[in-house]
Amino acid sequence: MKLVRIIVLSGILYLRLVFGEINKEEACGFPAIYNFGDSNSDTGGKSAAFHEVQPPNGETFFRKPFGRVCDGRLIVDLIADRLDLPYLSAYLDSIGADFRNGANFATVGSSILPGGYSPFYLGVQISQFLQFKKRTILLSNLTITNSKRFSSKVNIPKPDDFSKAIYTFDIGQNDLSYGFQHTHEAQVRASIPQILDNFTHAIHQLYTEGARNFWIHNTGPIGCLPYSVISYPLKPQGLDATGCIESQNEVAREFNKQLKDKISHLRKELTYSAITYVDIYSAKYKLISTAKKQGFGDPMKFCCGWYNNGYEVACGQTTVVNGTEYGKACSDPTKYISWDGIHYTDAANVWLANSILNGSFSDPPVPVEQSCTHLSTRV
Repeated sequence: MKLVRIIVLSGILYLRLVFGEINKEEACGFPAIYNFGDSNSDTGGKSAAFHEVQPPNGETFFRKPFGRVCDGRLIVDLIADRLDLPYLSAYLDSIGADFRNGANFATVGSSILPGGYSPFYLGVQISQFLQFKKRTILLSNLTITNSKRFSSKVNIPKPDDFSKAIYTFDIGQNDLSYGFQHTHEAQVRASIPQILDNFTHAIHQLYTEGARNFWIHNTGPIGCLPYSVISYPLKPQGLDATGCIESQNEVAREFNKQLKDKISHLRKELTYSAITYVDIYSAKYKLISTAKKQGFGDPMKFCCGWYNNGYEVACGQTTVVNGTEYGKACSDPTKYISWDGIHYTDAANVWLANSILNGSFSDPPVPVEQSCTHLSTRV
């Protein structure tokens, strides 16, 4: 009988999502976002830690480089928009940062396991959060006698906000891509359990610290990234009907299957958690496989940079070969899904956010603003 009630209530919620009948009174009112991830959600970590992201990144929306490897906004920015919160400052950014409504620990190249492209793997990001929380509470508890000496207090969150915040994750793609570059696909597949053990450990750490609301993206169709396809030595064999590398996507799907299983176990272990699993793989594959129908051009082309026969011109650089200039950004990024062969454009991110934030690709199927309370906890 309980299962029947859950199914009925799930159906009612889905219909309300479709017809837009979610009231603001039913929203969670998240006061902050704490994000962990890689370049898909880095809002300035790389620029602060290493070297600044160069033009033409940021040109479409911000009109200048804004710490993102994209011509505009990332999905985490659009989550903030949906929750009526400011865009997140990178934790590593010491200039002009405002952490009253959360912090972003994501950096370009980050992975779940150590030893990949970036030193800021998930374990380090969690350690940074723990330090951030500890120092925030210490500073909040100080008796301020000289406001000029402690002016930074105004840019930190309220201690109570940590348990009310939403904790977002978009990480794991680099674990797979690094493995594909440096090992074999069978070894990448075999590494998935260890990767996800580290991931679930991170969730446990945050839960112990009072985190309750988790919004977790699975990994995208890595075999559909133009950069992957260009460098794939076996094409056209091994490509699916969309032009993606089937074997790499199959590993990504296996990663996602095991991730979803892990999340099911986490829900049982972490009694007071609300964990939303977001199938961004399916959303991205739908966008890529129906690109023209959605108003985009060839999904295997990209706007900025150039790759050819192992020669790479990164976005923001150009080169001249036989009198022809390569690498310059396209004139209209809105027609492209891929910005630079790896990262999505502002237009693609808007399409994806519109697809996932209403709960259409989520388990359970709740919009992000309602993800603090799931049907399973109401029945």
